[in-house]
Amino acid sequence: MAPKKSGGISRYQRYLRLIEHLHRLAKIDLVDFKADWPDEPPGFLTRIVGELESQGWLVRETEQAPYTWNRVRGEFSAPAWIDKKLYAGQIKTAPADDRPRERLLALGVEKLKTSELIAILIRSGRPGESAVVAGEKIAVAFREKLDRLPAAGRGELKHVSKAVATSAYCQIMAGIELGRRVAEASERPSLVKISSSEDAIAYCRRRFDRLTKDAKREEFHIVTLDTKNQVIDTHQISVGTLDASLVHPREVFHAAIKDSARSILLVHNHPSGDPTPSPQDRQVTDRLSESGNLLGIEVLDHIVLGRDNAISVRADQ
Repeated sequence: MAPKKSGGISRYQRYLRLIEHLHRLAKIDLVDFKADWPDEPPGFLTRIVGELESQGWLVRETEQAPYTWNRVRGEFSAPAWIDKKLYAGQIKTAPADDRPRERLLALGVEKLKTSELIAILIRSGRPGESAVVAGEKIAVAFREKLDRLPAAGRGELKHVSKAVATSAYCQIMAGIELGRRVAEASERPSLVKISSSEDAIAYCRRRFDRLTKDAKREEFHIVTLDTKNQVIDTHQISVGTLDASLVHPREVFHAAIKDSARSILLVHNHPSGDPTPSPQDRQVTDRLSESGNLLGIEVLDHIVLGRDNAISVRADQ
């Protein structure tokens, strides 16, 4: 039995609990639906089902048969449907309790759904499609592959929702990147000790996770370590095809000297996904190792990152 309707419940919440109830059902019998919600006017419940049928979300073979969800129609989103019905796609007219920003302030960011977080980043929608609707569409499109959202192009997101214009796209990408940097900064690298190639690979795969997933070009970084082989910091040295002329010892060891490092790890990615070291990778490793020996800064290892694994150049020799 459904809960009784509260006198203070908003229109949005009223619709939401009814629509979500329907969406959980494989087959919908109008008589049973009315019995489940005895405190709602029968005519109101009939109109809801009728609207869903007229819009093609619900279908039935005969007038006596139960309704079923029309999967051919596409993925149904209860919040998006209600938003369009009640507020004509304009989020600014929604009750405060139903707006993502107000919900964040009232409940805390951790209580918001992915779609609401995206809606906040989009900020404002377009005629006929609010930020809430756009957030729902993007959340549905990336529901099983949220880790791919950072690599989504502007055209791809625009295809998902017309509300994602240039400014909205930039806001989404900036929000993702800021979250990534905060997560990276939350690590305490000084407590990470590198005692083997396995330690180096594990640390680099975690610290440079972005390079393994969505980097389109090769990036060369170093990890600086102290006298106990504990991580001090990381530094990006170059972006582009790795070769000996591009990765100059001056830039590499300037960062190491600045950190008072005793040793360093070399790290770069292969956008192809295959981490097998190339002849150029080995050449760079040898050249920087020789330079490090002159400066008293040891090159402990060179980790090449692929999509699903990583390889130590030292261990692979």
